[in-house]
Amino acid sequence: MAKKLTPAQKAAETRRKKTEAAMKQMGFEKKKVTRKRKPMTEEQRRAASARLEKAREARAAKNPDYGQSGIHPTLRNLPDDHPAHPKKVRQWIKTQKELAASERKSAKQGTKGAYSKQCNHEAYVRNLVKYLRDGDYVDMFYGEYMENKIKRKCVVMAYESDGTPKRDVGVWYPDIGTYTQEMRDEDRGIVSEPPKKKRKRRKK
Repeated sequence: MAKKLTPAQKAAETRRKKTEAAMKQMGFEKKKVTRKRKPMTEEQRRAASARLEKAREARAAKNPDYGQSGIHPTLRNLPDDHPAHPKKVRQWIKTQKELAASERKSAKQGTKGAYSKQCNHEAYVRNLVKYLRDGDYVDMFYGEYMENKIKRKCVVMAYESDGTPKRDVGVWYPDIGTYTQEMRDEDRGIVSEPPKKKRKRRKK
């Protein structure tokens, strides 16, 4: 419901409309003046960042769920030293977006391999965002620069028709630990011969 104006307010509104109409008829146009903000110095930026961080900490102390709106409930109480803590993952996302933007510029300039790197960075960002949203980590790498590889763990054993356990190289099993290529070769009866030493020719 519109607010009822007093007689004085109605008279002021009428004068304003008449003035605007008269100015428009004479060719004048009212322009909104926007003042440019003075750029901050590096010291002012650091001080503003510190104040903002302090304010966030104060809000988080009052409300435990502050800043957790986009985080899956299973990730909210992870210890700070967890390798995939949401705070770390957010930093990874920021870094990967910057790297993707850099590779995008290189791709436009025709740099070979830049587009492929850009796609890798963007795919990693999508997987990290999914992890924060759903709580499921689906990428094969982790870290700010994808420098670490995910290790798989067998939870339920599977068996062949003859009762032999099914195993994949690089997977951790509860009975033997990590299954290596050497273990696989041994199970299949493959004997790797040591490399033959090359004979050095004598100089005449």
